[in-house]
Amino acid sequence: MLHPHTEVRRIDERIGYGVFATAPIPKGTVVWVQDRFDRVYTEAEVRALEPVYQEILEKYCFRDRIGRWVFCWDITRFVNHSFSPTCLTTPYGFELAVVDIAIGQEITNDYGCFNIIEPFECFPEAGCARTVVMPDDLLRYAEEWDSQLAAAFARFNQVAQPLAQLVAPDVLAAVRRIGAGEARPDSVRCCYFDPAASHA
Repeated sequence: MLHPHTEVRRIDERIGYGVFATAPIPKGTVVWVQDRFDRVYTEAEVRALEPVYQEILEKYCFRDRIGRWVFCWDITRFVNHSFSPTCLTTPYGFELAVVDIAIGQEITNDYGCFNIIEPFECFPEAGCARTVVMPDDLLRYAEEWDSQLAAAFARFNQVAQPLAQLVAPDVLAAVRRIGAGEARPDSVRCCYFDPAASHA
């Protein structure tokens, strides 16, 4: 489920739609959490579907750390990629705002977090040398993303968390300890799905 203070807007013909903040969303806020309505498919289930359904899932799903395909039921599927995202995935089943998101600012994430199947080129972004999202970006950029997330987690307990009720109680307790400086967050590296290992 995506943060309640968001909405879909048309951007342009090139990009299509995106998701934008309708109220300030402070750094450290859970912006998306995987919930019971999100549909999870195994690789075998995806490949058993007709091609038209596979194409939809390949466009809108991400793959989790064990290779399952996750199809988000709400407007989350319209969140666009950015090499300078407002949010990043975490090992805890949710995404965290890594910047203060202003009213009207686009909600973005880095698709390099999502265990994509094949590399794809993106629109160039000013001041960024990256132009291609790679399947192993979680390994390439884990240190950089971990640093951004650590700074965001430091504010977790100080900001409103409207989606906290959807985080498993034991996970929420662990994350609150991280926010209090009593523990360190796990690396996003552990979110990486290695297809080679899954076939070993």
